[in-house]
Amino acid sequence: MRVLVTGATSLLGRSIVDRLVARGDDVSVFQRSSSGLAVNEHLGDIADADAVATSIEGREAVVHVAGLASVVGDWSRFETTNVAGTRNAVTAALRAGVTRFVYISSPSVAHAGHSLVGESAGAADPSSTRGHYATSKAMGELIALAADSRHMSVIALRPHLIWGPRDTQLVGRIVDRAIEGRLAIIGSGAALIDTTYIDNAADAVVAGLDRAPTLGGRSFVVTNGQPRPVRELVDRIVMAAGLEPPTMKVPYLAAKAGGAVVETVWDRRATDDEPPMTGFLAEQLGTAHWFDQRETRQALGWTPEVSLAQGFDRLHAWFAESGGGFLGE
Repeated sequence: MRVLVTGATSLLGRSIVDRLVARGDDVSVFQRSSSGLAVNEHLGDIADADAVATSIEGREAVVHVAGLASVVGDWSRFETTNVAGTRNAVTAALRAGVTRFVYISSPSVAHAGHSLVGESAGAADPSSTRGHYATSKAMGELIALAADSRHMSVIALRPHLIWGPRDTQLVGRIVDRAIEGRLAIIGSGAALIDTTYIDNAADAVVAGLDRAPTLGGRSFVVTNGQPRPVRELVDRIVMAAGLEPPTMKVPYLAAKAGGAVVETVWDRRATDDEPPMTGFLAEQLGTAHWFDQRETRQALGWTPEVSLAQGFDRLHAWFAESGGGFLGE
């Protein structure tokens, strides 16, 4: 296929491109800075409709990964990138005659703050989401799925908490906080949480791209299908980096209330650095959220190939070899 991948400098975007190139697809990418990948690059901002349209010309399929993923920030930034940017990509794809469109979403688009135990992919609902990121991704998902038709099949995939070597989001944030001595376990640390090893996430996206014509209009949560206590996940990430597991604990309700106050203060400061805690992060770390993967695996014809144990072994080996060069960046 002739495929465009947006956001190819991200961990997931790069991994998707690698797989598509390896199997012989004609791949081009679109992002703000050079990815260094041996493919045709289009540089620009996803908010620039003309630049997006140029990148999609002549493509049969689009995998839309580009987005702003942050726990804080002014709403206008999220709206510009995750909402208007998605609208630009969808509009350009329709005009270019694209037949398959995969929108990379998040389980947070259907998370109202309560525990999710063995759930399927609920409908995206911007009115009940928690935080600007989740709200903007929910709005983007609705825009994408509304474009599904017999001419262009659109699906939404929601990988949950992607991690692995070179991950600056989950792994990077946890390890940075551990190094700085401000990593705490929220509540008891016993809440069960699903995560997704990067190779499995990328494989699922490629499978979704292949099966999109038969799945149009549907959303799927993607995980390893191995829920673990949040304390275990945090400890294993920290130990993979050669650090001691955290000993500090914060009661869940205190973290949630304090995080909400801190989040407000950070928004007023209009700073790009991340706060130690937000209400959304407290909910993510203090409540269970894991998902029934039977529908996803059957629909995509996909199963995770890398277990959590194998993933942590790979993460440990990467830290040992590289020293985690992204830390502090």
